[in-house]
Amino acid sequence: MMSDQEINSLNKEPKLYSRHPLHQIAENPTHKLLLKQWLKEEELNLGRIASKENQIDKVRKEITQLYCFYFLFHSTTLLLLFSSSSEDPNSKSCHKSWIPSLCSLLCSLVLIWAIRYKTDVESHMEKLLQREKEDGKLLAKCVEELKKKGLEFDLLKEVDALRRAKSLRVESKVVSKWSSRDFVTLFFVGVSCVFLGLIRVVLC
Repeated sequence: MMSDQEINSLNKEPKLYSRHPLHQIAENPTHKLLLKQWLKEEELNLGRIASKENQIDKVRKEITQLYCFYFLFHSTTLLLLFSSSSEDPNSKSCHKSWIPSLCSLLCSLVLIWAIRYKTDVESHMEKLLQREKEDGKLLAKCVEELKKKGLEFDLLKEVDALRRAKSLRVESKVVSKWSSRDFVTLFFVGVSCVFLGLIRVVLC
């Protein structure tokens, strides 16, 4: 038979097998509720990401349509003016060239403004999407830690850290004088000037 000293020494030895962290969470109402809330928040986050990605795709299609309409409008205008001037070379269309030039300029300004507005919307949506993805990564990390640690997961400390990370997160912004949107705007302004010159050449 084992002595009392040997029994006490065995009782003091650590157990070789402990309960799985998920079993610990299932038996603890607080940890279980927190895990359910975070899993639900993960699903909502994925839904928001998918929605924003669809919105960005829609805006990009609209920008592409504006590009096509811009070049289609000016190309059609030049063809019509060229055909009309070719049919009647003795007409005084050169003196009235300011009328199509003014119409072309106004349409160009409207289309350039629309393109710039849509590109700004696209940039804003991309920032929101990036923020949602960062929140999703942060939440996934917390869920993984909770599943790994079980009851050893410090609720107050970890939840507070999650809230602090969300509220104090500072987006890293590269300060630059020019953006891609500015170059696109300048490109279309330059193309508009070229079309104005072509209209003058065709009519005169």
